[in-house]
Amino acid sequence: MPESERRSSIAWALDLAAEQLARAGVLNAKREATALWAALEGVKPGDVWLRRDGEPAPSLAELFWEAVERRAGGVPFPYAVGRAAFRTLSLKLDRRAPIPRPETEGLVELVLQWSAGNGGKGGRWGGGLAADIGTGCGCIALSLAVEGSFDRVIAVERSPEAAALARENVALVGPRSPVEVREGDLLAPLGGRRGRKRRAERFRAIVSNPPYLTEAEYEALDPTVRLFEPREALVSGPDGLDATRALFADAAAWLTPGGVLCVEIDERRTEQVRLLAHEYGWRRIGIHPDLFGRPRYALAFPAGGEDA
Repeated sequence: MPESERRSSIAWALDLAAEQLARAGVLNAKREATALWAALEGVKPGDVWLRRDGEPAPSLAELFWEAVERRAGGVPFPYAVGRAAFRTLSLKLDRRAPIPRPETEGLVELVLQWSAGNGGKGGRWGGGLAADIGTGCGCIALSLAVEGSFDRVIAVERSPEAAALARENVALVGPRSPVEVREGDLLAPLGGRRGRKRRAERFRAIVSNPPYLTEAEYEALDPTVRLFEPREALVSGPDGLDATRALFADAAAWLTPGGVLCVEIDERRTEQVRLLAHEYGWRRIGIHPDLFGRPRYALAFPAGGEDA
C-alpha cells in the first residue's frame, strides 16, 4: 500500500492513537484504540480489524480522535465514547449518570428468572408493573422493558440530569413495554408513603441498585470512579445503608401480593441487610451471588406474600 494511502487508512489512525494512549499510560493501548473505534461505529473490534485498510468516514474519524483525547486524559472508557453496553442494550452515557456494571446485569437476570418462574407465576401471571428505583441512565428499567414480561416500567431518578439522560435512552431504545421516567427520591414518585398515595399502583417487582458506600469507602475508590462518576449515586449515609434502609422501610406497601423487592447490595454488609429486612417485617430474604461469587443481591418478600 502506498504511504499516502496508508496514512488515510483506519490502521494508520489506530496505530497513531495507540501511540498516544500508550504515552498517557493506558494499558493495552492497541486493543484500547480498536475498542474505541468499534464502540463509536457500533461494530465488534474484529470487524474493525478486518476493514483496517479501508479509509474511514471523516465524521467517524473526528469522533474517534475526540474519544482518544478524552481517554488519554483519564476519562473512563464509557464516558470517552459516550456509550455503555448493558445486557442486550447499547445506551447513551455521560457523566450525568454512573457507569453500568456487569454485576448489575446479574440483578436484572434474577428479576427476569423470578418473573418467568413460579414466583412471578410465569405465563399465568405475566404483565403488571415494575419499578426501577435510582435508574441512572435507565439500564435496569430498559432491560426489564425489553426482556421482561411487564406491561409497564416506572424508572425513578432523583437527579434531574440523570433523569433527562434516562429519557434520552428510552427514546433511543424504543422498548416494547413503555418506560416512564419520574423524578424524585427513592419511592416517593410512586405516590408517597402509606396513607398519602396519589395512585392505586402496585408493582410485581421493585428493583434498585441504590448507592451503598460510606464516605470513607468513597474516598478510597479508584480515581477513575471517584473523579468522574456522580458522588450522590454512590454514597449513602454514615453506614452506606441509608437508601437500602428506606427501601426496606416502605417498599412492601407498593407491592402486589406475591411481589418482590430486589436490591443490589455491598458484599461487606450482607448481614446488616438481613437484619434490616427482618426489622422492617419482611417475611423472607434471600441473598444471591454475583458472577464473581460475591454476595451481591437481596430478594425480599413481604409478610403475607407468596413464596418466590
